[in-house]
Amino acid sequence: MLDPDDRPDSHMPYRARLPSAILACLASAALACGSPAWAQSAETSLPDIGSSAGQIITPAEQDQYGLMTYRELRNEGLVLEDPLLEDWLQGIGDRLGAASNKPSQKFHLFVVKSRDINAFATLGGYVGVNAGLILATTREDELAGVMSHEFAHVTQNHVLRAVEAQSKAAVPIVLAMLAAVVLSSRSTSSSSGNAAEAALAAGSGLMAQMAINFTRDNETEADHLGIQTLARAGYDPVAMATFFQRMQVAYRSDEGYGKYKVPDFLQDHPVTSTRISDAFDRARQIKNRPRTDLPAGTLGPSANLLLPPGLGTATLARAGAADRVGTDYLWARERLRLLSAESSSAAISEYQKIRNANPAAFGDAQRYGLDLALIDHGEAATALADLRQLAQRHPDVLWLDLAIAGAQFHAGQQATALADYDRILARWPGNRAAILIYAGTLGQIGTVAAGRRAQEVLRPLNDASGDDPEFQQTFARACEIAGDTARASEAYAVAAFLNGRAEDGLNQLEALKRRTDLDYYERARVEALIEQMRPTVLALRKQGIRPGQPRQGQFQVGFHAGSGLVP
Repeated sequence: MLDPDDRPDSHMPYRARLPSAILACLASAALACGSPAWAQSAETSLPDIGSSAGQIITPAEQDQYGLMTYRELRNEGLVLEDPLLEDWLQGIGDRLGAASNKPSQKFHLFVVKSRDINAFATLGGYVGVNAGLILATTREDELAGVMSHEFAHVTQNHVLRAVEAQSKAAVPIVLAMLAAVVLSSRSTSSSSGNAAEAALAAGSGLMAQMAINFTRDNETEADHLGIQTLARAGYDPVAMATFFQRMQVAYRSDEGYGKYKVPDFLQDHPVTSTRISDAFDRARQIKNRPRTDLPAGTLGPSANLLLPPGLGTATLARAGAADRVGTDYLWARERLRLLSAESSSAAISEYQKIRNANPAAFGDAQRYGLDLALIDHGEAATALADLRQLAQRHPDVLWLDLAIAGAQFHAGQQATALADYDRILARWPGNRAAILIYAGTLGQIGTVAAGRRAQEVLRPLNDASGDDPEFQQTFARACEIAGDTARASEAYAVAAFLNGRAEDGLNQLEALKRRTDLDYYERARVEALIEQMRPTVLALRKQGIRPGQPRQGQFQVGFHAGSGLVP
């Protein structure tokens, strides 16, 4: 987990503030959902604490706890849903995971709707990256540096080490405390602020007892392994240190993040000058250490012990420092700037300030982000003209092609937009983001023909998307407008379950099962889903959590209607 000097509170606008009392909500959900896996028995108890961190709970159970936390975060509206951003971030995660000290570990990446600068890792390899952290980076290497640090917390079982000596009942509580600590933010309103203080006070004793804020040794270990992972993955290994250094300078300056107060509960482990110096030293050693395990001349004099074959310091020099500016990273960062803004108007104002501050630095990526904000604000025709200019400068860029199709749709050029979406799918067949965005647009049209076309568009994802809530929601809408009400009800139920509303999903399936027009295969599929969902629902009922019950910390979140940027 990032030290406090990497977590300044940001007062920049964002669409959805985090709930001030999420700690209590997650704690109750964690206790209730000890067995979130679909087919897990409701009577399964937590395993006994062993003498080793790796024996506290099995890897399968770790994944179940991580999945439970992720679904609860989705239920609370904290996860930013955007197929392009999700696939881009997961791509970085896959690259880093393969280069980590435990390549067999699966990592699940997601973006948290917060402009606070933070990232966190929890059980099962679930890693959340705040929108504010991505916006605070200047290149993909810095983002990868933070992610590799979090990956090391997972591979080294730091969460489990923190609770090794505690009772088995503490495991889900600690998991909830971790999520609450990294996600809670101070609100400007007194009522929300009081609720936050109450929630934090309720858990402060347990938090201190469990030492959920990782120890300095954990942080050092995560730094060292993270830097090695960066290098092995082909990123600049110095990037982690430079990002930490920039955050430290910003805290201590009169401008930037330094003018914002750091939450008291995140001040225990500052990013010290010693830690930064150590990170710089280790990165330089990795870059300059020659390989001696290969025949002479295999990689040349710049070969490196900790880098994969073919990647020496000369390659790092080209890939790192100021020369490395990932194109996808730039598009992603600006798309995220809009989707994490409080409103499209706020995003447009933010871009105006950026351009006024340094007109020469307002590049094509910033123009793309501003164009997205204009589309969202109802000025699609203006955005379309600029996007077409950008596409001429950057041909065959998926981010731009999808934006142009969306702008055309919202400018009233429906037929042209749909033709463009077809061309995009032909150019990037099977691309999840393109498929979901296209199908989501067809869902907005709302005709039977559009629904059937959306079903066809979604077909390549059918077999591999059983646990993808965005696919299920989009597929449900497609079936609904196509007239396939039974399949729509089934998909809506699965989407509810995957979004943390287990009993709602089960109730929808039970109602669907009572229909007399289901054929044999439809009924068998519904019955199988019911059996998979029931254990989780029973576990929730044991804790008294039922549909519609108010949850402390629950709040409303929504994207701007009709943006067309996400399905």
